[in-house]
Amino acid sequence: MLSAECCHSLRHFSFTLLPVNAEIIAVGSELLTPFRMDTNSLFLTEQINQLGVEVVFKSVIGDDLQRLVAAAQHALFRSDIVIFSGGLGPTEDDLTREAVAEALGVALQRDESVLAAIEQRFASRGWKMSPNNAKQADVLDGAVVLPNPNGTAPGQWMSGKFDGRERIVILLPGPPHELKPLFEAECRERLRLKLPPAFLATRVLKVAMLGESQVDARVAPIYKRFGEVQTTILAGQGEIQLHFRSRAGTLDEAQARVDEAADAVEEELDDAVFSRNGESLEQIVGYWLQMRNATLAVAESCTGGMLGERITSVSGSSRYFVGGAIVYSNAAKTDLAGVPADMVERHGAVSREVAAALAEGIRYRCESTFGVGITGVAGPTGGTAEKPVGLVFHALASDGGTEVIERNFPGDRKRIRRFATTLALDMVRKKLM
Repeated sequence: MLSAECCHSLRHFSFTLLPVNAEIIAVGSELLTPFRMDTNSLFLTEQINQLGVEVVFKSVIGDDLQRLVAAAQHALFRSDIVIFSGGLGPTEDDLTREAVAEALGVALQRDESVLAAIEQRFASRGWKMSPNNAKQADVLDGAVVLPNPNGTAPGQWMSGKFDGRERIVILLPGPPHELKPLFEAECRERLRLKLPPAFLATRVLKVAMLGESQVDARVAPIYKRFGEVQTTILAGQGEIQLHFRSRAGTLDEAQARVDEAADAVEEELDDAVFSRNGESLEQIVGYWLQMRNATLAVAESCTGGMLGERITSVSGSSRYFVGGAIVYSNAAKTDLAGVPADMVERHGAVSREVAAALAEGIRYRCESTFGVGITGVAGPTGGTAEKPVGLVFHALASDGGTEVIERNFPGDRKRIRRFATTLALDMVRKKLM
């Protein structure tokens, strides 16, 4: 259990210079349904990383007392900082306070000043406090109450020794509009004062249109040389992300380690790397278009406007994106992008020839530097043996001619469309490099 004499002051102990780890436990049965997502842990992870602390475990626990107690006990055994979010409400299924008290072996005490503040909050709005709200004034024996100006449930902070090991336990309300300002106002500086000087540096490389296994086969021999840098590979639709992290006593030292590893990997992957600092592909394409004083227009069939949406999601895209057309029907291909009707009849709407004509036609009509045309079979229906679901033709037209790339993408309709727009954007990027 936490030693009572250690719970009342931030000055009673500090961590040694060993790396400090954290664990986040999101509480609430609603988070185990398809209708609610735990976003608090993303915010908390970012905040804690900035203090040089890595989050090593995350869990979501329903509103069950014994499961919560077990989760708290496991967390206290293995992690230096344990943060609970949620379960501090007034109802019977809000059990975080009770579970943490049992796990720590401490009592809950009703804090009259907290209760008075809750009553005043209701009174100021002309409401009468329900009796069950009183449980929100129950505080772990020895904990510091963290005021919550945006809700009735205050946070709680407890620090001391659990089974002889230094621990920090933080209880935070679940609603993000309460948790975020409370953490920033009451927890961040408290944590900084208790933690040893440590800095966590990160860097993200993004790679377009290479497979995860292909990327790893090429770069694993490189990143394995950097033992003090943690490397993680994440796969998306047409995009691979390589995350590099390192912790050190100074930010410069941590960043130097990360940069050395990332630079070595980037040298191996060459122009497949489109982003060195986490930018999106559409941002990078926008940078290149502006640097080249160039403009872009698009004609989309199977992607149905997704390419235009991605381009215009970047602020300032009006400086280089002229516009485009969603040319779903054959008639629209002819009327809006100038594709000859007999070409569609001869080769079919999904063809190399029609993709090229879309790119050239939209470029001509919009008077842009570049034109992109996309046509394909996004599925799940419409495929044939000759033109299966996932077949997409991408064309890029410019003064230098028209390039067409044919690909067969796996997955469902959404995935195929995402792949197609990623390849189209990457074609523009490589053309501008």
